[in-house]
Amino acid sequence: MIQLKLTPPKTKKRKKDSLFTFIDLFAGIGGFHLALHSLGGECMYASEWDSYARKTYRKNYYPTSPELFDSDMFRGDITDPENQECIPENIDVLCAGFPCQPFSQAGFKKGFDEARGTLFFEIANIIKNKNPKSFFLENVRHLFAHDNGKTFDTIKKILVEDLNYSLYYQIVKASDYGLPTHRPRLFMVGFRDDLKENIDFSFPDPIPLKFTMSHVFNGKCNKDIGYTVRVGGRGSGLNDRRNWDSYLVNGKERKITSKEAKAMMGFPDNFVFPVTEAQALKQLGNSVAVLPVKLVAQNIIKSLRVNVDKKSK
Repeated sequence: MIQLKLTPPKTKKRKKDSLFTFIDLFAGIGGFHLALHSLGGECMYASEWDSYARKTYRKNYYPTSPELFDSDMFRGDITDPENQECIPENIDVLCAGFPCQPFSQAGFKKGFDEARGTLFFEIANIIKNKNPKSFFLENVRHLFAHDNGKTFDTIKKILVEDLNYSLYYQIVKASDYGLPTHRPRLFMVGFRDDLKENIDFSFPDPIPLKFTMSHVFNGKCNKDIGYTVRVGGRGSGLNDRRNWDSYLVNGKERKITSKEAKAMMGFPDNFVFPVTEAQALKQLGNSVAVLPVKLVAQNIIKSLRVNVDKKSK
């Protein structure tokens, strides 16, 4: 009888000098990665299915995290069981910005089973099987009211009752955390129940806005806080209610480019887009704002009793 040898999933060894570990699901262009890496974290696994976003992700993070790519831990479709199997267990923080989708309301189904077939179910399944110490999830603020609140109620039940994690959630505006764009998003943070006695988590207090759209454009802008960067619908003009990309700068109309948009979202000047300008703006429209993610993540790490103060200064 011929016995087939199963190839064990590849693993990535943790660096000795990393302060904590994280994984980056639905990674996009890596807003979570950028924020947590700047705090001393090491990305042990990431997944993103969009080929253009993958190109941008690799271009910017290979120089600082080559092991992530060389060990084949930058994967594609997260619904692929093989891509889930190789996710490391017991990492410190699971990060994910996931799409808002309706859940089944059929019959008697409740909780975990009700989410089956959605991308949130994939996150829940990974949490169940891989046991991260904490999670940091991001979604649009409308998730609260989605499907008359049923969607968020199901998410809470799954995370708290089925998976045994605490849950903290808050609508966070990027403009309350140093960036000149409102971009309200629902942040959800949770900690494994066996750690809850040592957890003292709270969302960070807002900070004064010192970086405005005038700084972004390097000229006098008609707005201190810019519009939310969107995925599409450009070019409607200053006087159109749908406008999000036109501003009055030094008395003249200007449209934002990816250079201005990445500054609004908290990405550094040296962050590059090896894609078209249209793709770059689309990727920024789909991204998380970096600074609020960093400040919330810092409180998560402190709650896990990992000292990142020296690294983050």
